[in-house]
Amino acid sequence: MGELAGKAVVLTGASQGIGKALAHALAAEGCRLVLAARDEVALEAVAGECRAHGAEAHVVRCDVGVQSDCEALIARAVERLGGLDVLVNNAGIGMIARFEDVIDLAPYERVMRVNYLSCVWSTHAALPHLKRSRGLIVAVASLAGLTGVPTRTAYAASKHAVFGFYDSLRIELMGSGVGVTIVAPDFVVSEIHRRAMDASGRPLGKSPMQEARIMGTDECAGHILRAMRRRDRLWLGSLRGRFGRLLQIVAPGVIDRIAKRAVERGV
Repeated sequence: MGELAGKAVVLTGASQGIGKALAHALAAEGCRLVLAARDEVALEAVAGECRAHGAEAHVVRCDVGVQSDCEALIARAVERLGGLDVLVNNAGIGMIARFEDVIDLAPYERVMRVNYLSCVWSTHAALPHLKRSRGLIVAVASLAGLTGVPTRTAYAASKHAVFGFYDSLRIELMGSGVGVTIVAPDFVVSEIHRRAMDASGRPLGKSPMQEARIMGTDECAGHILRAMRRRDRLWLGSLRGRFGRLLQIVAPGVIDRIAKRAVERGV
């Protein structure tokens, strides 16, 4: 067992993708879990898989785009686990469309509520408990939170907000014992691409990515788990992400071209 063994963990977006893989990894680590998502049937299946690892796992149906759901999630988690050590804000949705082609701007609000405001709401509710446990907040952001990405205006804006919020909160929490870890994956094989909204606000239905050439969810979950164990400030999910963070300062135009080419190639 690692440093996370026995810790009480809330994980959002746990029914599929990175969240599902991370739930498995945390269960194998010996964590006590509250798993949250909208699909309760899928959540129960993931919880059963976690219990097969010998982990304690509870299910809470939650639409993180609704403030009262986020607050109720934390309250129920504390009640079931007797406290809270780690909050992992992983839930997210996407939108893939050129801005000039967008017909209805309502999806922009939905993306911001799910990807950003859910972090604010759940963190606000969890913070008193995390202060008592000197716990950890983990935000699953994206490299899109550090640079512009064409056709991802809504998604990138929401992830930029996540970075701004948690980087600011980290400073406020200095000396409190509460850690803040932001993880920023590159492209990962996930349902988020298939379910991303198009210019009409409808799900794409298929991934535009070359999935055989991008990171799998298990590999991504492994990186996130290591960052959590070390209570890292930031994990960047690819070499081009780490290189690009430096290059953006001296040659931002080059980063624009790299982002454009990555989207066009789907890798």
